[in-house]
Amino acid sequence: MSEDRSSERSRSWWERFTQSLRGNVDDQESLLELIREASEREVIDAEAARMIDGIFRIGDLTVRDVMIPRAQMEVVEIDSPLPEIIARVVEQGHSRFPVVGEDRDDVQGILLAKDLLRACRQGAPIPELRELLRPATYIPESKHLDHLLYEFRTGRHHMALVVDEYGGVAGLVTIEDVLEIIVGEIEDEYDIDEDVMIIPREDGDYLVNALIPLEDFNAAFAVHLEDEDADTLGGWVSRQLGHVPRVGEKLSVQGLHLEVLRADRRRVQTFRLSSPSPAAGVMAVERDPQAGL
Repeated sequence: MSEDRSSERSRSWWERFTQSLRGNVDDQESLLELIREASEREVIDAEAARMIDGIFRIGDLTVRDVMIPRAQMEVVEIDSPLPEIIARVVEQGHSRFPVVGEDRDDVQGILLAKDLLRACRQGAPIPELRELLRPATYIPESKHLDHLLYEFRTGRHHMALVVDEYGGVAGLVTIEDVLEIIVGEIEDEYDIDEDVMIIPREDGDYLVNALIPLEDFNAAFAVHLEDEDADTLGGWVSRQLGHVPRVGEKLSVQGLHLEVLRADRRRVQTFRLSSPSPAAGVMAVERDPQAGL
């Protein structure tokens, strides 16, 4: 009997949903409410419902909402020595870099890491950087993300430079920035769940969430990191370095060695901690959901 009732509820919801597609829903929010109800009734998967919600959101958001600001753009300078450029590309781990002249408005083109690696293969003549550059794509800050995603797909490019109303470079945006609105943040093997603060590794090191409060970090590793303008480890490291930490950057303090494993152009996310002096054998630590950061 319970299966029959469940089937009847699902059929009732599906009838209302199909009717909505024939024009019986007054606005977008009503349609989204039906999708949320379907998720609650397990007619569709919760993750699918969240992605549908994200699809609707990209129609409302503009490039300005997701772009990497100009000051946080990772760029390559056109006159830098090639070994220095290679080291920077390896350190940052990005696949594409704007190449600039004397300032960040003077964009010469886009350097793809794969083009650089292919050109620098063993035995090949050292190329001129300008020969490797691909044309840059420019878009206005006000462009809606659904239109941008279409342009990315049809134009087969993954990065665009964002310009303001005066024609100056305001930032950049990638296809990943847009897709993460739909599917959520694209994670890698070094990502930590946002509620997990410390994870011991088999090699004796630790993965540490950059959002861990300084007080908790100090207690876990018997150190005394202090900064009245920083509440988290990520904020403290940013203050020490004077910029948003970059992947591969390292910092040693009070017997601890921190390496940035995961970061984007906005904030650091994950550190590797080695040679720690834990207070009493550090176990995996989770943040109290009721506690503020």
